[in-house]
Amino acid sequence: MTEPHTDVTPGAELARPCHKSLEALHALIYFSPDADEAFTGLGLDTRTMRYFAGRAAPMGAVGAGVVAATFYNFNPRIIAEVIPHAWSIASPATVVETRFRAADTALRKLLGEEVIASDELAEAAALARRATEACRPEARPLYAGHADLEWPSEPHLVLWHAISLLREHRGDGHLMALQQAGLSGLHALVLQITSGEGLSRKFAQLSRGWSDEEWAQAQDELRERGLLDADGAITEEGAALRERVEQQTDSLAAAPWAHLGAENAQRLAAHGKQLSKRVAKAGAFPGQAFAGGERQ
Repeated sequence: MTEPHTDVTPGAELARPCHKSLEALHALIYFSPDADEAFTGLGLDTRTMRYFAGRAAPMGAVGAGVVAATFYNFNPRIIAEVIPHAWSIASPATVVETRFRAADTALRKLLGEEVIASDELAEAAALARRATEACRPEARPLYAGHADLEWPSEPHLVLWHAISLLREHRGDGHLMALQQAGLSGLHALVLQITSGEGLSRKFAQLSRGWSDEEWAQAQDELRERGLLDADGAITEEGAALRERVEQQTDSLAAAPWAHLGAENAQRLAAHGKQLSKRVAKAGAFPGQAFAGGERQ
């Protein structure tokens, strides 16, 4: 049995459901053929190069070590294969500009022009931007890089950028919680996959660059801690640890939602759910990438 939720940080109870309702609207960029085409046009000719350069570019021409530290559950080896080489092909500023253009194209295709121009989307954009006013950059390098970017003017891109900020702000805090729990990026990935959440194991290993041998070693280490059983299934202790990490992540991510207030946060989440369903139905995500065949 997982431990009861005892976090009393204002806004913590809103952090996880709001994140889940909005995540698809940011994550679609990583599966978008429009983004692939735009980045390939710059000369970023592999999927790993496009992903690492696209997401890391707001931090500037950083090295492989910085990307590995901030992305956490990727094998540093596959990052070093493309970073910093990517910056000799396209500057970070060019990559950032191209990414926003790709997000514009993808959102217009997936949502349709009627939704793009709707009052509901404009309200969602305004609420999401207001939530970001409470985000702080201290100890959050990936968020801080994105926060230094200029805000776009069109509501659908304001919404996308605001969600990106909220997502990276939460993600930086999540890494703090994982460190405190003594979980490496691979340990965290194995526990998540074993719990049946998130990515499928096949897609996770392929996209994160971990071999079967490295995966098996991580499983052995988690067994030694009592977090997996002899058959490789997550134990009660493992599930409880994951929940403690998520609760701490919620606490560290609470400020934007406390600032927005419960009523507005729930209104934003409702808009996010509807928009997320729309992009998923329009084919934003490949079914084989997620556990159970679809994005949760």
